[in-house]
Amino acid sequence: MDSSAITFDDRGLVPCIVQDAVSGEVLTLAYMNAEALARTQETGEVHFFSRSRQQLWHKGATSGNRLDLVALRHDCDADAILALVSPRGPACHTGARTCFFAGDHAPAVAHEVLPALERTIAQRRDANEPESSYTARLLADPALIGEKVQEEAEEVARAAREESDDRVANEAADLLYHLTVLLASRKLSLADAERILDERSR
Repeated sequence: MDSSAITFDDRGLVPCIVQDAVSGEVLTLAYMNAEALARTQETGEVHFFSRSRQQLWHKGATSGNRLDLVALRHDCDADAILALVSPRGPACHTGARTCFFAGDHAPAVAHEVLPALERTIAQRRDANEPESSYTARLLADPALIGEKVQEEAEEVARAAREESDDRVANEAADLLYHLTVLLASRKLSLADAERILDERSR
């Protein structure tokens, strides 16, 4: 991105929205000046300009919770930047995954559901306690996961032929859950499948 194309305000700043490139979750909002934008592009790690300290701010330099840059975009007026990132740890100084953790959370918006499920499954996998939950038991038995994915796929197909839309949605949810567990057991994620779909659509 050419900084000359960006419309900085009278303080030399532009707002930067930071979004998880995989889950789509908005992680934080901060500001960049021309130097922060250049350093972000040069290093591949997000830099901001701290308005309170009036200095360049390498996100995560102290905490280790860096934001690895995936892509930069700007809006139609070129007066706001979107940084798509791969976060290494929480984005918020409070230790929360995102700075936007206050306010209405029920119901969750659609794009939050599967990433949250993946994080829960990864926690069960990494805890390595097969007796602790159904998910952990599945992760400890790869053959069983495969059987459950096959079973749930058949139930979705049957519901589509014979049952209500509500039943189809319920069976599809069961299939998505078990498929996500299967992927996690192989240290894969839904994003790996999504990348293949993206490549096929080009």
